[in-house]
Amino acid sequence: MIAAPHPPSRRRPAGQVRSALIAAGLELAQAGGPDAVVLREATRRVGVVPNAAYRHFADRDALLAEVCVAAMDQLAGRMLEQVAAVPGGGDAKQAAIARLGALGVAYLDFATQETGLFETAFAVPRHLEYAGDTADGHRPTPFQLLGRGLDELVTAGVLPAERRPDAEYPVWSSVHGMAVLITQGPLRGVPGQFARQLTDQLLAFIARGV
Repeated sequence: MIAAPHPPSRRRPAGQVRSALIAAGLELAQAGGPDAVVLREATRRVGVVPNAAYRHFADRDALLAEVCVAAMDQLAGRMLEQVAAVPGGGDAKQAAIARLGALGVAYLDFATQETGLFETAFAVPRHLEYAGDTADGHRPTPFQLLGRGLDELVTAGVLPAERRPDAEYPVWSSVHGMAVLITQGPLRGVPGQFARQLTDQLLAFIARGV
């Protein structure tokens, strides 16, 4: 019995292979978190030989680092969408508070709805490394979006300017901590309605605290 010949391979431009491998890594992360991002499986999904990955990434950790940035970018996109949905006009103070709350809601929703990507986004500590602007093809980072939200609170007269420096850290730690509790910690598996109640309560505490 004669084996059927392999179809002729189509050589892809290097940039396409690299971006396809990152996209495949995102799919793997979405399904199984950072541990699921494996070079051999990514190359299988893209349809290139395993050695092709090493022309673009030194090792699996290098691929994972890029997938982390891409996952973080998706989280930022969800946050921007939520903020854009906040009605404009009206009282400037209430609008600023509402937009800060929208950032928190999007962050927690992403954590619960895309847990694999959320875990992957923070698997490598690069969240403060890259600029996260349109110059490098990425959106502002979640950390930068939080900073802008807090700056808006100062402009609107909600947050005193003297309390603004480094205010990102206590706010971020509160929201991120709740996300981890719900997705990985002792609150994992609680009913969605209860998780939403906890989210609303946390964001109300933050709004009063600023």
